[in-house]
Amino acid sequence: MSYRVPDPTVWQGRKTGHSAYLHEKVVCTPIGELEKANGKAYALLGYASDEGVRRNLGRIGASVGPLEIRSRLAKLANHLQRSTQLYDAGDIACEGTNLENSQHELSRAVARILALGTFPVLLGGGHEIAYGHILGVWKYLQDQGKEASLGIINLDAHFDLRTFEGRSTSGTPFYQVAQKFKEAGTPFHYFCLGIEPLSNSAALYDTANELNARYIENTDFHLGNIDEVTETLKAFAQQVDHLYLTIDMDGFSAAFAPGVSAPSPLGFEPRMAMEVIRFIIQTGKLISIDIAELNPKYDVDGRTARLAAQLVAQIILLLDRD
Repeated sequence: MSYRVPDPTVWQGRKTGHSAYLHEKVVCTPIGELEKANGKAYALLGYASDEGVRRNLGRIGASVGPLEIRSRLAKLANHLQRSTQLYDAGDIACEGTNLENSQHELSRAVARILALGTFPVLLGGGHEIAYGHILGVWKYLQDQGKEASLGIINLDAHFDLRTFEGRSTSGTPFYQVAQKFKEAGTPFHYFCLGIEPLSNSAALYDTANELNARYIENTDFHLGNIDEVTETLKAFAQQVDHLYLTIDMDGFSAAFAPGVSAPSPLGFEPRMAMEVIRFIIQTGKLISIDIAELNPKYDVDGRTARLAAQLVAQIILLLDRD
């Protein structure tokens, strides 16, 4: 079993007695003890793995990303509604090199959280998190008897469409999903924003085009082009019933996010990412999110971890106000 129960000692900060900070708001609840949501509820679920990054020849260390994000979240101010429930549901961990098992466990956990009427917020971990996460959302939709289409939005410098050769890596998740959906006769809707051309081979561009993936390169992914970006996103969102959002921290400029597996000197800025995230939430179709590739081993002054925690907190707050 690759599940770890939540650790309350991670949630430390200034004590006020009236839930002024997120460490006073969060409730540590093992995933098997979560109950049907009564109102708005969010469950943080960690994915403690960097085996996919290791297989992809990247800098390992992302397995402690979930812990670091939680420790930064704990100290942030709480502006959620009093009735809103915020849970820490623990971690799915990759034990040894058994990545495929951890992805399977992750998919089951995501499906369970959704079935309880709770919004999953996953904390990575390598970007192999996406494969298990998407399969969990898909399983939930199938279990509900819904013939619903799912749109995948990836804020990232990389396509992560490397061809699958028998083993998952942090570079294969969306190719794996495409193949899984093809086998099931399910349309593959994929949109990647922030692509760095020099970090993606011509073969990866060919794969993206063969799969009819949409993408915006980093030279066009900036605030000066926000209207065109959101118009393209609007058209994409109109094609699907639900949206899944994954944010790879290595898509951000290394000035904001040095603590990642593969830093991006010419990556995008946090303000641009937040404008896009805000637009996605406003569609009313967002069903689940994750943050991937935080690598505290290479962080500078906690810069990347703070950014990841702020993103998580902002997303939950926007959803709570929606």
